Amino acid sequence: MSQYARQEKEEVWIPRTKLGKLVAEGKITSLDEIFRAGLKIRESEIVKKLLPDLKNEVVGVGIVQKQTDAGELTRFGAVVAVGNGAGWFGVGKGKAAQMRESIDKATNDALLNIIPVQLGCGSWECRCGGTHSVPYRIKGKAGSVTVEIMPGPRSLGLVAGPALKNLLALAGVKDAWIRTFGSTNTMASLANATYDAFRNSHGLSV
Repeated sequence: MSQYARQEKEEVWIPRTKLGKLVAEGKITSLDEIFRAGLKIRESEIVKKLLPDLKNEVVGVGIVQKQTDAGELTRFGAVVAVGNGAGWFGVGKGKAAQMRESIDKATNDALLNIIPVQLGCGSWECRCGGTHSVPYRIKGKAGSVTVEIMPGPRSLGLVAGPALKNLLALAGVKDAWIRTFGSTNTMASLANATYDAFRNSHGLSV
């Protein structure tokens, strides 16, 4: 897994949706307001404006080949995770002829899919009332992969492989036990199963 970071050109954002206009005008100042109201985010710039400290993580990039009448078409498929390390997390995918473009598309998709992460201290060993872990055991599934995240006491750290540690750190989880089942070497499924676990904790639909 590699960190994806680059300086983007400053572009003037011209909102295309009513929600975007409210954010640009300063009438909505947090993502919490948007999710409490049950509003759908259709512009990635909304998330960029409200969460300027977001980080991107390239989960994986692969080659996608398709047979067409003109011959074999080769494209890149990317999966990217985003998070601010403090309770917001998203996963997205994108395909394009160029690798960089596929990563950009996946990043944009991840921003549109961002959700709040319920942080807490559900560990009976700790009970500090903080937000360093998850409030209770959560489970998510994608493809053949299942990820189970269990509350851990403060200073435990993340008991998981490097890939999952990076994903959970993006979400803001600092201490937890993690169990995985299935083909966990499939990075895209691992990321989506983690996302599904956080989404299930809110009872959110796809």
